[in-house]
Amino acid sequence: MPDLKADARMAASTQEGAVLSENDKAGASLQAALPRIDFIYLSEPDMIRAGVTDMPKCVDAMEEMFRLLHVGDYRMAGGNNNSHGAIIVFPEDSPFPDMPKPTTDRRFMAMPAYLGGSFRTAGMKWYGSNVENRNRNLPRSILTFILNDVDTGAPLAMMSANLLSAYRTGAVPGVGARYLARKDSSVVGIVGPGVMARTSLAAFMATCPLIDTVKVRGRGQANLDAFTAWVAQTYPQITTVKVVETDEEVVRDSDIATFCASVATGDPSKYPTVRREWVRPGTFLSMPAPCNIDEGMEAPEIRKVLDFTGLYEAYLEELPAPRHNHVPAVGVRYFDLVEEGKLPRDALEDLGAIVSGATPARRNDDEIIILSVGGMAVEDVAWGTMVYRNAVAKGIGVKLNLWDEPALK
Repeated sequence: MPDLKADARMAASTQEGAVLSENDKAGASLQAALPRIDFIYLSEPDMIRAGVTDMPKCVDAMEEMFRLLHVGDYRMAGGNNNSHGAIIVFPEDSPFPDMPKPTTDRRFMAMPAYLGGSFRTAGMKWYGSNVENRNRNLPRSILTFILNDVDTGAPLAMMSANLLSAYRTGAVPGVGARYLARKDSSVVGIVGPGVMARTSLAAFMATCPLIDTVKVRGRGQANLDAFTAWVAQTYPQITTVKVVETDEEVVRDSDIATFCASVATGDPSKYPTVRREWVRPGTFLSMPAPCNIDEGMEAPEIRKVLDFTGLYEAYLEELPAPRHNHVPAVGVRYFDLVEEGKLPRDALEDLGAIVSGATPARRNDDEIIILSVGGMAVEDVAWGTMVYRNAVAKGIGVKLNLWDEPALK
C-alpha cells in the first residue's frame, strides 16, 4: 500500500521550497532594508481590490489548506496546537460597574495559526463581538487580521478581516461540496439568509455549477428580501428562489442543505435540528452554524464528516461535558454521542483525509453526508496570505513603518 501521508509530506515540502522565493519576493519591497520594517495596511476596499471576494480561488486555497492539515504542516493555539483560539468572556455578576455585561455573543477572541506548504506564514485574527452591534448598524463581529513573516516575526500586513473571515468560512462548505455533494446537485436549501448563507451559496456555485434552485427560510422579511435580491443579481443562472416557512421545507427534496442561522448558545434543544425523515438519499448537509441532529441522523449509514478532527479533540480537553452546550457545531454533538456510548469513534471522518485521498469522497449517489464546519485560524492564514500576495503584486494598500531602526535591541 502506498504511504499517502509520506507522499503528501514530500509534496508539501517540495511545494514549500518552490514558493519560498515567491514569499521572499512578496516581502522584499517591504523589508529589503532590515532593520527597517515596513508593512502594509489593507482596508476593506483594499481587500476587495486584492481579490478577497474571489470565491473560486478561496475554495482552492481552503482545499490546499486541508491537505496541509492532514499531513500536520500547521500549528494553531493551545498546548494541543488545535485550539480554536483564546477567548475573553464576561461574568454574569461583576463588582466593576464598567465591565461589559455577558449579552449574547459578547466576547473578544484571538485566533493565531501557522500554515506551511505554499503559504509558510503565520497570522492572527482578532475580534470583538456583540449582537447589540446590529442596533448600531454594525456587523455583529468586527474583525482584523495581522500576517507575519515566519522567519523574523515581523508584520507583513494588517488587514480588515470581516470579508476575509466570511469568505474563508463559506469556502469550507464549498470544499465539502466538491468532494461530498452529488455532481448533478441542483437544489440548495438554506436556513438563515445572512452573510454565511451568501458565502456558502457562492462556494456551492463555484463547485456545483448545475445549481438552479434555492429555498430559503429566515426570520425577518428585510433579510429575506435582501438575500433574494442578491441571488437574482449575482447568479442569474438560479432560476427559482423560494421562501419557505420551516426547516423541514429547507431540507426536504434538497440536494444540498445548509443551516446558517445564528442562535443563542447553551441549550442544544433550541438549535436548528436535522431530522432523518426529512433527508432524501444523496443529500449533502453542510453545517457552519448551530445545528443538532435527531436519533435517526445518528444511524451508521449517515456519513458524519468533521472539517478537522483535531479541533474537536481540543474541545474535549478544554470544555466540560456535554460540550454541545458550549460549542453549537454539530461535530461537537458527535463527540458527545461518542462519550455517551451512542456512536463509535471510528464513525467520524475527516475532510482533510478525504481531500488528500486517504478516505473516499462520495461513494455513490444515495449516500447521505453531513459536514460539521467549526472555523479555524489556519483558514484565515491561508486566504489572508493569498490576498496579501495579490495586494503586493498589484501595489494595493498603504505602506506603514514600524521602525527605521528599533530603539531596543
